[in-house]
Amino acid sequence: MSENSQFRFGPATGIGSMPGGDAREAAKTVTGSFEDFPFLPELPARGPGADMIGRTAGMLVELYARVEPSGWRIGDRPGRDTRRARSWLGEDLDALEEFTQEYQGPLKVQAVGPWTLAASLELRNGEAALSDPGACRDLAASLAEGLRLHLAEVGRRVPGAQLVLQLDEPSLTAVLRGRVRTASGYRTHRAVDRQIVEATLRDVVGVHGGGPVVVHSCAPDVPFALLRRAGAAAVSFDFSLLTERDDEAIGEAVENGTRLFAGVVPGTDAPLSDPAGSVMGVRTLWRRLGLRPGLLPEAVTVTPACGLAGASPEYARTAYAHCVRAARSLADNPE
Repeated sequence: MSENSQFRFGPATGIGSMPGGDAREAAKTVTGSFEDFPFLPELPARGPGADMIGRTAGMLVELYARVEPSGWRIGDRPGRDTRRARSWLGEDLDALEEFTQEYQGPLKVQAVGPWTLAASLELRNGEAALSDPGACRDLAASLAEGLRLHLAEVGRRVPGAQLVLQLDEPSLTAVLRGRVRTASGYRTHRAVDRQIVEATLRDVVGVHGGGPVVVHSCAPDVPFALLRRAGAAAVSFDFSLLTERDDEAIGEAVENGTRLFAGVVPGTDAPLSDPAGSVMGVRTLWRRLGLRPGLLPEAVTVTPACGLAGASPEYARTAYAHCVRAARSLADNPE
């Protein structure tokens, strides 16, 4: 953690997904909105392979996936769906490179984490990879190698960037609690042992070689303590889903140097309050935890509650600008 705590995250950023299908337009919006902390956009509206699971499946090494009517399924060889996923990722990287010439500072890239991937990718029998511990291990190892290559590629294209890796784990709590449904829908897969979950995450986090990793989940009951032990430098979450039950874990996380990516701006078109109003809950939480107000801008990055794939392009631009203003409000008036 000591290395990560010295890292300078930006005050505001996005989660990853955006509306539309134009890579250049998305890169222009992101780099224009978040001058201090841009990210590599994801555009799932383009179709299979641009979606969250397909994009990450395209990064796997020596494992391949194809689209079936029921979802993404692991196969023997790279097919059209793998090629399409890799082609779109290349297009997105080209656009990002174009708009980050001379950029120096934090830059975020996103991929699905090992447990959400295991809950989402099917084996040949149609069941989730989660049902087979050996398949989970193979998938995590393939993902780790793919992420190592991906980070190296982004580093070559944007040499001045300090890369931040975001692992999207919306299914993590369901995996821990045995709530992931089987193919029939009548049963659920048994809960995975917490130590195995933590160890696997630690291995994947480790591919960034001491660089900062943020784990994102917009589901309720984010396991803050587990993620901190697994080496996450930051945890990204939907702020509206917090309850006072989370207070102790959040307080411990902040005191141990974990940064909070607080999702305070709605992810779909909605009326927005004034920027100070959007972060009022963060200030209230801080007071409840008895944390020093001056720590707020050092410990919090403001984001939308989740990805913006379901928003209109106009709202996405407005939401990003709102995140930046809300972060400024937090820094200017932490009390």
